Amino acid sequence: MYSIGDVADMMGINTSAIRFYDKQGLLPFVERDSAGRRVFKKNDLNFIEVIDCLKKSGVPVKDIGHFVQLCMQGDGTLMERYEYLDKEEEVLEEKIEEMQKQLDFLRYKKWYYKTSVEAGTESIHFAPGTNAVDPQTKEKFQTELEHCTNLRDLIDLARPDE
Repeated sequence: MYSIGDVADMMGINTSAIRFYDKQGLLPFVERDSAGRRVFKKNDLNFIEVIDCLKKSGVPVKDIGHFVQLCMQGDGTLMERYEYLDKEEEVLEEKIEEMQKQLDFLRYKKWYYKTSVEAGTESIHFAPGTNAVDPQTKEKFQTELEHCTNLRDLIDLARPDE
């Protein structure tokens, strides 16, 4: 048997998060001792790991609660649980893909400003005779990215204090 503090330490989750899960009805399987303190069994850790993963993946609490209830119903819901996780996997992959696009763009902009700082002017990226970014600037970054061996060298400024 484990205390809430034990579980928090073992799983790297704050006790407040575990209490929140419980208050939201996500831990119906957790027992209490004679003093009313939560007492966790080894199998409870599996549930908490799934709940924490779903929560961190952006799944609404009510949906997590539905999934927990399916688990509590036993083998008759195995396919429904599988399909639920299959759908959540697809949603998470879409989020990751979108975030990767944001990260890629941020890295392009870091390179843009790094090279501008190094040149002492942003105009190195402008179309001739304008204050507009040359459309080929992004292509130049992509080419450099494809040939670089260290992304950090490409996008990070060397700082005098480093």
